[in-house]
Amino acid sequence: MKKAAYQDDRFSIDELMGKADIELYGKDINLRKEAYDAFLKMKKAAYQDGIDIKIVSSYRSFDRQLAIYERKYLQYTEDEGMEPLEAIDKIIEYSTIPGTSRHHWGTDIDIIDGNKPAEGDVLVPSKFEEGGPFADLKNWMDEHASEYGFYIVYTAEPKRRGFKYEPWHYSYAPLSVPMLEVFRKKNILQLLVEEDFLGSEFLTTGFIKTYIRDNILDINQTLL
Repeated sequence: MKKAAYQDDRFSIDELMGKADIELYGKDINLRKEAYDAFLKMKKAAYQDGIDIKIVSSYRSFDRQLAIYERKYLQYTEDEGMEPLEAIDKIIEYSTIPGTSRHHWGTDIDIIDGNKPAEGDVLVPSKFEEGGPFADLKNWMDEHASEYGFYIVYTAEPKRRGFKYEPWHYSYAPLSVPMLEVFRKKNILQLLVEEDFLGSEFLTTGFIKTYIRDNILDINQTLL
């Protein structure tokens, strides 16, 4: 009981939702200290093997995630004529509802190989497959990332629900596992109901419960 209470005290709901100012480390890295130190060790080891692990995205505040979400919502509803829930379903193929992103925690990173030139959107699965510019990075991470505490979040397992496969998204487990444990104990349903963002009025209780089950919790089992 004392351990659980400690963990609940350790991470506030504002931290977990990206609404608190947390101390971040590293230029263009922006991770919590423990994750930052582990990332530097991993980056150095990869560099010795000819791979330059470059972070494309790490910490995101609630407001930053809100901007990403609302930009896509307007694109899908106004430009492409989708119904609100259809648009939200499209958004959550790869992007989170504000307040629920793992990027709020300062533990998660989206990465590419800085040594390999790539055109267009770099965060697409095909670029991490054999023949793609980041195939060597993916193979190296498959073999070594866990040695530094990093694990892919959204795997390619065919029966996994929620967010689509993201071979670029890794999480520092020693911090993110207890953070998720605290977060899932909160009333996430109520927290989202209280938020006001584009399309939020269309989020039913059933939709949010499914989102929590599929998008927040159906991840790499090592991270649960």
